[in-house]
Amino acid sequence: MLNCQKATQLFSESQERPLTLKEKMDLKLHTLMCSGCRNYGRNLQALRKIARAYAKGEGASDALPPEIPKED
Repeated sequence: MLNCQKATQLFSESQERPLTLKEKMDLKLHTLMCSGCRNYGRNLQALRKIARAYAKGEGASDALPPEIPKED
């Protein structure tokens, strides 16, 4: 079973390389039980979308997940 340090490491590595099936399963099992790591994963995905939107010249607020309020 993963600890939080290994789970966040795998989230970060998943941005750079595809995870193995075992890594994906371990990460999924951990995040089912750990809300902190689940939130970390969501935040990392949101940051990735925002960075990609910014790089394309799009508004970063368009890339925000629906649970984050947009600024006008």
